Amino acid sequence: MKPTRRLTWLVTLAVATGTVAGGLYGPKLQATTPDGAQDSDVQGSLQDFTRIYDIVQREYADPVDPNKAIYGPENAAAVGAIPGMLRTLDPHSNFFDPHTFAQLREEQEGKYYGVGMTIMPRLDKAGKLATFVQMPIPGSPAFKAGLRPGDIIWKIDGKAAEGLTTNQVADMLKGPKGTVVHVEVEREGYDQPVDFTITRDQIQRPTVDSAFEMKPGVAYIHVNGFDETTDDELADALNKLGGPNMKGLILDLRGNPGGLLEEAVDVSDHFLAKDQLIVYHYGRASNEKRYVAHNGNHGDQYPMVVLIDRYTASAAEIVSGALQDHDRALIMGEPSFGKGLVQTVYPLSDHAGLALTTAHYYTPSGRLIQRDYSDVSLYDYYNRDESTPTPKSQVRLTDGGREVYGGGGITPDVEVPAPKLNDVQQKLMDHDAIYEFAEYYLGIHKTIPRDFQTSPDVLDDFAKFLGDEHLNISSADLSDNADWLKQRIRVELVRDIYGDDEALRIERENDPLVAKAVESLPQAAALLARSKQYVASRGSQLGQQ
Repeated sequence: MKPTRRLTWLVTLAVATGTVAGGLYGPKLQATTPDGAQDSDVQGSLQDFTRIYDIVQREYADPVDPNKAIYGPENAAAVGAIPGMLRTLDPHSNFFDPHTFAQLREEQEGKYYGVGMTIMPRLDKAGKLATFVQMPIPGSPAFKAGLRPGDIIWKIDGKAAEGLTTNQVADMLKGPKGTVVHVEVEREGYDQPVDFTITRDQIQRPTVDSAFEMKPGVAYIHVNGFDETTDDELADALNKLGGPNMKGLILDLRGNPGGLLEEAVDVSDHFLAKDQLIVYHYGRASNEKRYVAHNGNHGDQYPMVVLIDRYTASAAEIVSGALQDHDRALIMGEPSFGKGLVQTVYPLSDHAGLALTTAHYYTPSGRLIQRDYSDVSLYDYYNRDESTPTPKSQVRLTDGGREVYGGGGITPDVEVPAPKLNDVQQKLMDHDAIYEFAEYYLGIHKTIPRDFQTSPDVLDDFAKFLGDEHLNISSADLSDNADWLKQRIRVELVRDIYGDDEALRIERENDPLVAKAVESLPQAAALLARSKQYVASRGSQLGQQ
């Protein structure tokens, strides 16, 4: 049993938040320097680089690939000259090779043409590297055709997928709308490959991936990122859930790595009054630019609680910071990641791209929430120790006169640490035991009802599965964690058959932090009322002076 399901958050955040602003088409690159002395220094450095590169090309023991030397090898930890230079600047300036740049465009547009599923490399039971289906996108052609998490992609249009990279397999699955692709997969519990004929279509990657009513009048919305469709998705969700007639809203930004600045502004616009400041930014070569609510919330005053965690970053922090500074929402959860750098995207030749930090952004109260990255490795920057205290070096005031802090992400108004797994739960997660048991269980039972519940018989099957996989968990430990196991097994099986959106809804309906957020809506309402009173009293005092 191999660990396979854990997300590589470092890679996700580096790509998704490395391009938060500026659109796709920045100014043309020009070599400019402020004065003659610096120009001389630059010319000298360039000459040194040219000499070194010439020596490497002539004298190195093996032939040197110029693309690898300058841009870096694809899918490798090593970096080339350009990425290496960018790493000396900050953690979010990045060079994108053509394939990665194309993926970035897809992420920002929120759509592409293909079958609609995420895939990943993983060792199969024979120990060979294969391409597995990680998750069909709900509603996509792959989902409708019946592909499931855990399926091994065996052939595509008759061509064997063995030995191909994940990128190569992904490119074969994509294609023009209306074209057909034949996919053969190996599936747990089936003696023969399972064939699927899938008609490609436009694939929407929803960023509002869960929106439902927690109880009458109280809505829950989860936003997983900010791309070109997020504002429209949010508007649709709000309308379906009652809009101005809602009694309360839980806006969940946990795990949201950010995305496009403009979408963060548009999302904030739904909840703030017209002309309220949302965010501003400026840099050495860029003038200050301020973003305000153009449409406003038209007087909607339902209370809001915003949930954040240590993976809430970038554009998600812009929304959180704006709502907190204006006392529009109660912020709850863990301190956020702390990314306050703005990148402009410069398309380069050969369809490559550069995301360069060109400014710092500030919340309405003047907070720079960027976390310190000096003298910190890239790994430690993205994976900071949970015990590290959140800096509170910048103290600012909200509209209601409350103290808020900058210099290390958004500090919640109500801090609630994320629940930690115990040793048994962590061991099961590290070995992907529940994920693989779901494959095994569905290989026997083929499907489950939508209202599936984990019965004692299913727990017995799980215990037997662990024994067959030689993962030693005692009966007492399984009994002590029975409630947690019932929930996790149910969520995984529902996800495999009915999609990630159904699974997420079950998780949120049983999420202690979401329940606490619902209970805290009166506190959020009082926060907003006090802010209005404070602003009104200050206006009255100024009028008397």
